Amino acid sequence: MTRHQHERQHDHHHGEEHGHGEEHGGGQARDLDQLDDHAYWNGRYASAQGGHIWSGSANEVLARQTADLSPGSALDLGCGEGGDAIHLARLGWRVTAVDVSDVALGRAADHAAEAGVADRIEWQRHDLAETFPTGVFDLVSTHFLHFRDGTLSPRVLRAAAAAVAPGGTLLIEAHGGLPPWQDEISDIHFPTPEETVASLELAPGAWEILLAERHPRQQTHPHTGETVTRTDQTVKARRRAG
Repeated sequence: MTRHQHERQHDHHHGEEHGHGEEHGGGQARDLDQLDDHAYWNGRYASAQGGHIWSGSANEVLARQTADLSPGSALDLGCGEGGDAIHLARLGWRVTAVDVSDVALGRAADHAAEAGVADRIEWQRHDLAETFPTGVFDLVSTHFLHFRDGTLSPRVLRAAAAAVAPGGTLLIEAHGGLPPWQDEISDIHFPTPEETVASLELAPGAWEILLAERHPRQQTHPHTGETVTRTDQTVKARRRAG
């Protein structure tokens, strides 16, 4: 995984945008970039000013796209400090929440206890490039699970799809491009929604694609404080029950 993989836990605009990533700078950033993902993200979380990186709120897309689902079991890949997992648990979901950083997981567990939903969330540490949680789930959600080169790992996404129970939902939220303050970088290709769907290699007739689209999102510029617009993408699919 890479800088952009956990950007999946980054940007956390109005919500928890799990996708660690792009806003670090200076010598510390260069030093952190030399570390493996576990050490990198532990360092990022441990050095966060104010004791947290993200807002603590759920990602807006997750809240909107799961509002009509009946609570069941959920898998949150790249859970960061727990905003999405806690949101789902409050609605009655039983959540397995995964991140590469045990610092983030410890912080998320504390937040869940404060929210009164600790008994509804199981926290697991995985480097998804190496291991994947077991089981099947009524909802599998991943937000901004980019690797450092901007890609969405097809292998990880296919594992996410395989973890969806019959009748369940797969929700993938990702960046559609770099933010305006990094638009000078030209060697990163962000997959389109169509490319993301194709990379899943879903069995014909076994899935229904509910949503595959780009959309704008407002975000605060980390350096100037201005509100800027960037492009994200949403892929939502349902595994047929039969």
